[in-house]
Amino acid sequence: MDYFADNLYLLHPSMAGASSSDKIRLTARQQWFDHSRAPALQTLSYNGRVGESSGIGAIAFNDKNGYHSQVGGYLTYAHHLILGSSYSDLNQLSFGISAGMVQSRLDESYFDPAIYDPIIAGIVQSTSYFNIDVGASYNLNNLSLHVTVKNLLFQNRDMYTKQFESNNQRRYIASTAYTIVPNRSDWMYEPSVMFQFVERTGEKAVDVNFKVYRNFDFGRLWAGLSYRRSFDGAEYLKGNSVETQKLQYLSPVLGVNYGNFMFAYTYSYQTGDILFDDGGYHQITIGYDIGKDRRSRRFNCDCPAVN
Repeated sequence: MDYFADNLYLLHPSMAGASSSDKIRLTARQQWFDHSRAPALQTLSYNGRVGESSGIGAIAFNDKNGYHSQVGGYLTYAHHLILGSSYSDLNQLSFGISAGMVQSRLDESYFDPAIYDPIIAGIVQSTSYFNIDVGASYNLNNLSLHVTVKNLLFQNRDMYTKQFESNNQRRYIASTAYTIVPNRSDWMYEPSVMFQFVERTGEKAVDVNFKVYRNFDFGRLWAGLSYRRSFDGAEYLKGNSVETQKLQYLSPVLGVNYGNFMFAYTYSYQTGDILFDDGGYHQITIGYDIGKDRRSRRFNCDCPAVN
């Protein structure tokens, strides 16, 4: 849910440098604070404008889940076509490409050696791979449209007994958002939708989001709620009947922009009768916007994703 906390660049490479200011974002996501091997993710990203029509970006991340971990980084270039009569009138078509390296590790050194398994070597196994993401965005005043292909190059690895992993497979993402400002007030409302599809597994999911913004002299307060639902169900036994449940998450977010700084807190919780776990994910995002005070770079629109 990083994109929901004011960081569309993590999802769409075409958004590198699309904003009126350069953005630095640091995110920490954690589950089960009392467990040393709980799922955790940290990301650090930067993206900014270079000249009138180019954008650059960089992402570094560290993802851990039990004995499994991934570290990596991506570099991004984006090209922005100004279709309007001037820079301030937001009518921008953008294309972006990210290229990066990822290292996956499986730490088998903590496994019980008394339990024999021919595929367990009792060592730290690791493998690295290269991949790219490509995408396009169109921002027109209060409307935004995005399409991205993640992991464009098919990469399979032998570390997990020659089976492919869903987080390393080609993924198609499409999203759209529109900001509503009644009577030019200090309030803004932003409904948005995101759809994603994983090619080899056929997994499909949709996010339905809604955010509310309130402008103040010091900056902006905002809050939102995201509902994620998978199209793929799993059967389970409930009493004497067989039921089907689809993966569902609720994720409220609360954020503030104070001057050039931003802070956001997101909580994600799985709903349903059958749960993977009994605790949600806590996520904190801290950011700084460079050049936000330069009025000449701001767009003439109610578009919080780029202004």
